[in-house]
Amino acid sequence: MWKKIDPKTLTENVFSMIGDQWMLVNTRDGDRCNTMTASWGALGVIWKKPSATIYIRQSRYTRELLDRNEYFTLSFFGEDYREQLALCGKKSGRDTDKVKECGFTVLEAECGAPYLDQAQLTLVCRKRYVQPLDPQSIPQDAREAFYGDEDYHIMYIGEIVEAYQK
Repeated sequence: MWKKIDPKTLTENVFSMIGDQWMLVNTRDGDRCNTMTASWGALGVIWKKPSATIYIRQSRYTRELLDRNEYFTLSFFGEDYREQLALCGKKSGRDTDKVKECGFTVLEAECGAPYLDQAQLTLVCRKRYVQPLDPQSIPQDAREAFYGDEDYHIMYIGEIVEAYQK
């Protein structure tokens, strides 16, 4: 059963949640939910608000949807869903309904943003800031390791406006 919580009460290790367990970034695609696996991001405070920062490559379909929508959600899962998260990182929402393929049930936050019932924790974010990463400001070793194709990330900062936990 979902319980609305204050994000300041989270006790989970955010490094593990994002970098090891991964998360799904969800946003609206017309009348359906699009989702994408992400393992780069941060949780913290900016402009005196609890916030989440995510990084999405320019080429991703989710980036197009994030640019169109005011809200997005971040859903965190247990290890039981590793296979589904892997699928959501490999396939594009342009070509397939990943939510349907994974058997996820879509719920709706108070603001209308979609999130996934199978998650353990969901953060509902209102987009506050968008900035493409400047390739010249990325350290050379990181450019070589992650950007051989020059498909640079765009940074999205969202104010966490709702948080739900099971």
